[in-house]
Amino acid sequence: MKKIILLSLVVSTAIFNVLGQTKASGKAFTESLLQENCIFSTTGRNTYFILEIGYRQTFQGIEGKDTTTLIITVLNETKKIGNVETRIVEENEMVNGKPIEISRNYFAFCKQTSSIYYFGEDVDMYKNGKVTSHEGAWTAEGKNKSGVQMPGLVLLGSRYYQEIAPNIAMDRAEIISMSETMKTPAGNFANVLKIEESTPIEPKGKEYKYYAPGIGLIKDENLLLVKNGFIN
Repeated sequence: MKKIILLSLVVSTAIFNVLGQTKASGKAFTESLLQENCIFSTTGRNTYFILEIGYRQTFQGIEGKDTTTLIITVLNETKKIGNVETRIVEENEMVNGKPIEISRNYFAFCKQTSSIYYFGEDVDMYKNGKVTSHEGAWTAEGKNKSGVQMPGLVLLGSRYYQEIAPNIAMDRAEIISMSETMKTPAGNFANVLKIEESTPIEPKGKEYKYYAPGIGLIKDENLLLVKNGFIN
């Protein structure tokens, strides 16, 4: 048991010594995420991410006459990506009740560090009820690599890639704050994590996501958490 605990501390420290790079350092977002050191599981949780079967979050946002609804569900399904068995998380985004995007995202939990790794997604883009494209789809195979979706050890100023699929998906994250407060229809939250997301594919674009301890994502741009919990 002592050896397992020691390994966890060594791997966790190694990852976040690399990840804890601030803007002041002038260093790039790291792609060296030590995936090869992980023993992966299809279920698990850390402070800001719940990867457990049946966990569902519902978000809503209103812009003009349009109401956007996003439902995120951890499915009782897995998919093997390379040598890693991953858990499937479905994201169903609708505008005024009509689907615009449904994606199946592939995540795995690193037992040593409690970090959640992202292994890609399959995407269906809709228009007028019909699938029109699969834009943004990728998996961590070949030249593509998994990224960190949510670190088990959160450090202010950490900068890291969430997905590494050149010319397709290169989202990256920087931890901006760990002490935000946020009011949503689902409740009021303190000690909220604020993450700035960007991508070198669209250098001028930035988005912000907010995560509450024990809950996970509570705000994604103009989408606010309406309800969350486990379904049967």
